[in-house]
Amino acid sequence: MHLTGTLQQRATRLVFFAAGLGMAAWAPLVPYAKSRLGLDEATLGILLLCLGAGSLCAMPFTGMLTARFGCRKVIAGAGLLLTAILPGLALAATPLQLGLVLLVFGAAMGTFDVAINIQAVIIEKANGGAMMSGFHALFSVGGFAGAACMALLLWLGLTPAWSCVVMMLLLCGVLGAAQGHLLPTASASGEKTPLFVMPHGAVIFIGLLCFIVFLAEGAILDWSALFLTTTRGVEEAKGGLGYAAFAIAMTVGRFTGDKVVSRFGGKRVLTFGGLCAAAGFFLAVMAPHASLAMLGFVLIGLGAANIVPILFTAAGNQHAMPASLAVAAITTIGYAGILAGPAVIGFVAHATSLNIAFAMLGAALLLVAASARLVAPAKQAS
Repeated sequence: MHLTGTLQQRATRLVFFAAGLGMAAWAPLVPYAKSRLGLDEATLGILLLCLGAGSLCAMPFTGMLTARFGCRKVIAGAGLLLTAILPGLALAATPLQLGLVLLVFGAAMGTFDVAINIQAVIIEKANGGAMMSGFHALFSVGGFAGAACMALLLWLGLTPAWSCVVMMLLLCGVLGAAQGHLLPTASASGEKTPLFVMPHGAVIFIGLLCFIVFLAEGAILDWSALFLTTTRGVEEAKGGLGYAAFAIAMTVGRFTGDKVVSRFGGKRVLTFGGLCAAAGFFLAVMAPHASLAMLGFVLIGLGAANIVPILFTAAGNQHAMPASLAVAAITTIGYAGILAGPAVIGFVAHATSLNIAFAMLGAALLLVAASARLVAPAKQAS
């Protein structure tokens, strides 16, 4: 039984790696798509929304799909669609075609993301110890690997289409290695779950906390470079260092997160993480020098690293609705934060300043820290 559990844990790590790999493959293709189709920034922005719209439309239904067909079949189906649609990102000949491809790509990615988190919740509950941070760390590693691999292929002279084919083969290899040990059901004991339950109670509350954290992560992704270049005098070529510092710190935090949660408990880690991330935003806002602002981004990455994994664990442990449907609900609510982030921060920054927008995010993360006792156990079972 231990061997089977170990193989299932490895399979779960592989599909998280595959999710990061597939998602990151698109980023290096954006400039190529823009130049190939002659897109201006406004049109490109609308097309990029198609990816998020596809994910948001698919995520709420994934809980129902896994409840009916099981994690293994849903992960396999979404993974196959994800790999099959990849070349379309490089071959779309018109803006309309690219928009449709991004819509399907986003739907596949959203379905895949929810299904693997449902699998992770089941594995963690069956294991009886903290594992969620380690799973999410593999997503970050997959993201680094996907972006680096695609960039290397393009640098070596492969066309975007052939680069996508190589990424398809890599994804197929990873998914094939995981497939045999994914869970056939969407519950720890295989019991029947209803196909739909309206999100309510603790699930909505956990989802709103995820929304805040994803909003903060999206703000770092979209606005950290502009923040450093316009308010701290950093050269444009070095503006991306802020996000790099954040991403590296988050990955390190997640690799150590399971041991930290097992040692101190989800409640303490969530409280400290929220305080640390909030302090990072406040430091970035008040820092007189760019180096201190960079330290602020490191603190945000370390603090936020394990908040979402703990919230996913909380979604799996609540009793307001079945775990598979709860994970789908909080993922959808949280992902809306990533999509809303650029617009919300831009609106606040336009009305006030980017410093104030970042300070408001710090204040919101203080609310996350204050909510720890309501959603996280004092100590994870070991």
